[in-house]
Amino acid sequence: MSTVKKSLLSLLAVIMFAVIAVQPDAASAAAKKPSASAIVNQGKKYLGVRYVYGGASPKGFDCSGFTSYTFKQKGMTLPRSASEQYKKGKAVSKNNLKAGDLVFFKTSSTKKVSHVGIYIGGNKFIHSAGKGVAITSINDPYYWKSRFVGARRVL
Repeated sequence: MSTVKKSLLSLLAVIMFAVIAVQPDAASAAAKKPSASAIVNQGKKYLGVRYVYGGASPKGFDCSGFTSYTFKQKGMTLPRSASEQYKKGKAVSKNNLKAGDLVFFKTSSTKKVSHVGIYIGGNKFIHSAGKGVAITSINDPYYWKSRFVGARRVL
């Protein structure tokens, strides 16, 4: 084999090793996600913050503003709208919910998904609705139970 070919093969091997070495593995990517308890505790800090249509800060939240802001405070970016958040993560059935999962509801006659909250365990979720950020039963027979659309695991 000629010296030129050996040099090119050596260079190619070095480049391939460098590319492989800088690729993050799944374990390190997962390690960057916040814990479910960190998300739930962050969300609870905003209990009582008033509802503001289009709000995405502690001065006032709408539902998706609350979820996106809460996750962002722990280093994770979510889309701004409930319908876009519904496209993220992995689908989870209602009986397999874990704290930190996003739960989605249809509260509008025009949209499939129009409300989102964060599941906190014990069949409860934290969300921003008409009375502001509150904890509510996912099985509330008067409103939320019949409007549940699905859940997504993003953690």
